Amino acid sequence: MEKKDLRIVYMGTPDFAVESLRALVEGGYNVVGVITMPDKPIGRHGSVLQGSPVKKYALSQNLPVLQPEKLKDETFLDELRALKADLQIVVAFRMLPEIVWNMPRFGTFNLHASLLPQYRGAAPINWAVINGDTETGVTTFFLTHEIDTGKIIRQKHLPIADTDNVGDVHDALMKMGAGLVTETVDLLLAGKIDAVPQEEFFKDASELRSAPKIFKDTCRIDWNQPLKKIYDFIRGLSPYPAAWTELVAPDGSRQALKIYKTEKHPASHSDAIGSIHTDAKSYIDIAVADGYLRLLTLQLAGKKRMGVKDFLNGNKQIGGYTVD
Repeated sequence: MEKKDLRIVYMGTPDFAVESLRALVEGGYNVVGVITMPDKPIGRHGSVLQGSPVKKYALSQNLPVLQPEKLKDETFLDELRALKADLQIVVAFRMLPEIVWNMPRFGTFNLHASLLPQYRGAAPINWAVINGDTETGVTTFFLTHEIDTGKIIRQKHLPIADTDNVGDVHDALMKMGAGLVTETVDLLLAGKIDAVPQEEFFKDASELRSAPKIFKDTCRIDWNQPLKKIYDFIRGLSPYPAAWTELVAPDGSRQALKIYKTEKHPASHSDAIGSIHTDAKSYIDIAVADGYLRLLTLQLAGKKRMGVKDFLNGNKQIGGYTVD
């Protein structure tokens, strides 16, 4: 089968999904329709609707766009059937009902930002960095009933440096994933797909790490953790949604503080965990059980993100504070 003969419907929403759609379009594949989330209200009063990054790119390429509220809605299903897809590709979209993923004759494959079966779930990139992994990757797999459990088609591996934050890894996986999507389509066109059950990649389900959705409470720093764990936690949430803590003033008042970048300085000491040490000019160190975490980029609630020197210009008294 030739590229022009394979009718592809693409499903995705955020920036991560744009790169794979672009690779398909620029690679000459026959994308006959794009499915994305409904427009979201933005602005102070929510009076302006904004389309997803995938929608914006699709419209710039004159691709038909569908934005269903409900994926089992009969009107949407009729519109989807009318596209006569041979294959559906999903990248960072939402869980599909069987009536949708089982519609095309070649099925539906998903690009997942982890080395499945590790990190099934909504936030695989964050959790790989939070857990201090030195490697991650991308996987294409066929959709089935249980989320992120279908047969694996192809994988590519990516090293994670100790200085990488989740933004760095996200961007690298986004580009790597786009290449894997087109590679997977080429295998299908050549009749060379040999998908492997995920059960062949592990012996014991207890070996698997999950990647649940991240909420605000998930992002609060536990200063009783070891230095390396706190360091990894912060870079696994930077630049978004960002790890946070509370600055506690000597009078007991509290203020939220987001932390984006740090350095770890292992050391033995007798300082109280969470105590702040600074020269009020160039550094802020927070004492943890096995050393000090040096803050480099941070943001007080309601203020701009800034480097530590700029922060100290307006907060020289911070040496009397603690974090909680």
